[in-house]
Amino acid sequence: MRPINEAHVAQPGLAVVEVAAADDQTAFAIQEALAGRWATAPADSTTRAPGEPGVRLRCYLDVRQELSS
Repeated sequence: MRPINEAHVAQPGLAVVEVAAADDQTAFAIQEALAGRWATAPADSTTRAPGEPGVRLRCYLDVRQELSS
């Protein structure tokens, strides 16, 4: 994955979440759970690193914007 951009963590409440999972389905389920609670800039694909198990996914959260149920 590319380095984290400083703008994505420039203020308190902004976060970059990196998920490592066995498969795409699991990684996207985690992202969906996060997006159900906070404003999220979701990823549309996962990545695979040669020689490493599973997949990786990075999404961006703004925990200052909690979603109402």
